[in-house]
Amino acid sequence: MAGESALHDEGGTGQPILLLHGLMGSARTWGRHVPWLREHGHVFTFDAAGHGRPAPSRLTTEAFVADLSAALAAFTEPWVVIGHSMGALHAWCLAAEHPDKVSALVLEDMAPDFRGRTADDWAAMIANWPQPFATREDLFEFFGPVAGQYFLESFEKRADGWYLHGDVDTFRDISAEWGDRHFWDQWASITVPALLIEGEFTITPDGQMRTMAERHPGAEYVRIAQAGHLVHDDQPEQYRKVVEEFLDGLG
Repeated sequence: MAGESALHDEGGTGQPILLLHGLMGSARTWGRHVPWLREHGHVFTFDAAGHGRPAPSRLTTEAFVADLSAALAAFTEPWVVIGHSMGALHAWCLAAEHPDKVSALVLEDMAPDFRGRTADDWAAMIANWPQPFATREDLFEFFGPVAGQYFLESFEKRADGWYLHGDVDTFRDISAEWGDRHFWDQWASITVPALLIEGEFTITPDGQMRTMAERHPGAEYVRIAQAGHLVHDDQPEQYRKVVEEFLDGLG
């Protein structure tokens, strides 16, 4: 399941930078940011298990991190890991489990504790999406410009249109785990520099990302106005500005 096919070399030289997408996303969703990130290092993207390829037999964060770690096994230099949502969680759990693999973190709109939330209504909504989406215009009309672009770059294109690139039950169970446990302990073990980016219209529980930064002396918290969960797509210029300042400060 793990392997080089999930890890995509996007070019550049120097410090390795790894981009991890969110739930129901794909490596392709980072395409608009890869060119400027190449100015800061050797960029790679990664397709998470269960997103266009087989999912782990047990849908735990540990299993996804093990899959990611296996894909990075051939590399010896530590990574700057940039993650959005699920990808942010996997990024800091990778740093906790394999501290030698991570030199810095950029974490976008993800928090350690969603306990009490359920994914059932959300999964039912996804199951009722009108698949396939026959045209690009259908995608944008249904999801809007920002999410429409995200899903256009994530979904599987077939002869009759665009389809979800994974199983709805799998996506539901991935997020359901977050409603049953917390990841504060993994965060507490991390010592590398970290940039925490939260959108004004975040999906995260109130105050948790600020608390993450307060508990980590090497972390910086930034709230970006007029941004929803897809901060890097909603406000790409502001996202680039804060990420570049962070990367430049790593030395």
